[in-house]
Amino acid sequence: MLPIRKTRSGTLLPVSQKSLHSRWPLHLMLIPGLLILFIYQYLPMFGIVMAFQDYKPALGFRGSEWVGWDNFAYIMKLPNITQVVWNAFYISIMKVIAGQIFPIIVAILLNEVRKSFFKRTFQTLIYLPHFLSWVILGGILIDILSPSTGFVNLVLGWFGVDPIFFLGDKSLFPYVLVATDLWKDFGFSTIVYLAALTSINPNLYEAAVVDGASRLRQIWHITLPGMAPIIVLVATLSLGSILNAGFDQVFNLYSPAVYETGDIIDTLVYRTGILQAKYSLATAIGLFKSVVSLILIAISYFLAYRIANYRIF
Repeated sequence: MLPIRKTRSGTLLPVSQKSLHSRWPLHLMLIPGLLILFIYQYLPMFGIVMAFQDYKPALGFRGSEWVGWDNFAYIMKLPNITQVVWNAFYISIMKVIAGQIFPIIVAILLNEVRKSFFKRTFQTLIYLPHFLSWVILGGILIDILSPSTGFVNLVLGWFGVDPIFFLGDKSLFPYVLVATDLWKDFGFSTIVYLAALTSINPNLYEAAVVDGASRLRQIWHITLPGMAPIIVLVATLSLGSILNAGFDQVFNLYSPAVYETGDIIDTLVYRTGILQAKYSLATAIGLFKSVVSLILIAISYFLAYRIANYRIF
């Protein structure tokens, strides 16, 4: 049976075998990407077996003792595992919420700007932090937020506020993570929403003006509903990485003073596997996180379909 294609008029027509053969160069172009995906994403999955072993590098996978679920049972007995999971969830959910609301607002405001020069200049300025690594931004933020020489505390001192140790105060550290992550990525996230705004029929705005709708009414009844599908898509994809919390950011900004509220699953895996050389335990923690993330993204896909009638696949 031949594949079916849909014409612009909506008529379903069979795709000829000749048409399929004419596209073979496009399929060949996929091969390098598929090879990279296989080498870097699928081959390393063989290492998951370490989670069920008492892995010894000298013995390898075959020589290491098989311990079954013992590593997972040990994880559940760790005194700080509950706090670490909560930190990862709490920081991630705040990042998801802030990373959804703020870019949407900025995209709508930029869409209202009529001066193209100002619009392009502002877009460029807010995009720039996204292209800097957290190694660079971490050093910048440590200097800016320093309690003794930092610019932020210098400004606060002008108003009589005592110096604040933003990166050393465990009660403030999660909010510093959220604020700095938002500053870095919100500009780049607005690209998606600006693209969604271009797909809205301008005739709807003209009709709203004729009916006497204000700009705020137009945004509420035309702009936001038009952006709804892409908002649901971005929110759904964000839920799949709800336990990530941003290893690069946390690793470059945290310290033992803020472990209680800043330590996340990924940093625990790093300290356990790299610093303490407990490879099996670190693999078990990472596998636990991956399974939970898989469940969360499956739930998010289901909710996206049930609530917004939107399917990603």
